[in-house]
Order: sequence, then C-alpha cells, then structure tokens
Amino acid sequence: MKINNAVSTAISVTKRTGNFRIARSSLIKSAHLLERIGLAAVGASCGLYVGATLVRQRGLFESGWIVLLTVLYGAVSYYVGIDLSRSVARKSILGVSEEWNGLDAAELMSAAGTFVAAMAATLSVSILVLDQNLPNGLIGFVAGCWVVGSSLQVAAGTIARNCQVPVDKE
Repeated sequence: MKINNAVSTAISVTKRTGNFRIARSSLIKSAHLLERIGLAAVGASCGLYVGATLVRQRGLFESGWIVLLTVLYGAVSYYVGIDLSRSVARKSILGVSEEWNGLDAAELMSAAGTFVAAMAATLSVSILVLDQNLPNGLIGFVAGCWVVGSSLQVAAGTIARNCQVPVDKE
C-alpha cells in the first residue's frame, strides 16, 4: 500500500513541477495531425508505386506527370479517407440502431477504398520487383483499381465529415 502511495505521489509531483505544460486537447490534436500526415505519406508511397508501374509500361503512359498525379492523389485520399474523425466513430457507436445512416456508408466506402487501393499498390510493387512485362489491359486494370479505391476514400471522408447523426440523450 505504501509503494502505491509513493508512486502516485511521485507522479503527481512530476506533473506539477514540469516546466513545459501542454493542454491535453492540443496534444491530442497534434498527435492526430501527425497520424494524418503519416497516412498521407503512406498514400503517397502507394501512389508512387502505381505511377512507376504506369510509366514503366511503354505506350500507355509515357509522361512523368502521371507519377506526380498518382502520388498527390494517393496522399490526399489517404489523408482524407482512412482515418475518419473520432467524433464520427463515437456517434456511430452510440447510435446503436438498425437504421441505415450516412456514417455506415462512409465506413464501408472507406474500408472498400482502402482495400482496393492497397491491392493496386501491392500489385504494382510485385510488377516492379519481379520485373514483369504485362499487357496494357492488366496495367490499366491496376490503375483503375487505384483510382476507384482512392476515390472511394475521398468520398468516405467527405461524407463522414458532412454527416450529422443525432445522439439521443437519455
């Protein structure tokens, strides 16, 4: 019992004597922003692989701009769509009803978009690493999966941020 009191006293003294104080809400917001930037970096790297696969395939896309476009679109889609805001997640958990709402659609679209975009990136990496030479139709299919998956993520993020779910107060 004395050890527990000593530990809790030491922790509370440390909290009081710290020279650098940060409000908890700003710390959480900063962590959330850092998480979102990390997600954008993942999306950009996935887009880089898809763009590199497209440029490597002669005759389909010969311009280097396609790499820049896939990187930027990947960063935006992963930033906006994967990590739906915490308040949206809480509202969907609190609103346990059998009614269909916009948040359900946003969660499904986000999951489907993440899956399809990740599969397109994985196929692109395997094409590059294994140095495969595939028909243009198959490369176009991978690019289409990337565009559809990323677009689903953007749509999910937009829906989730614009949808208001009433929470019943009991």
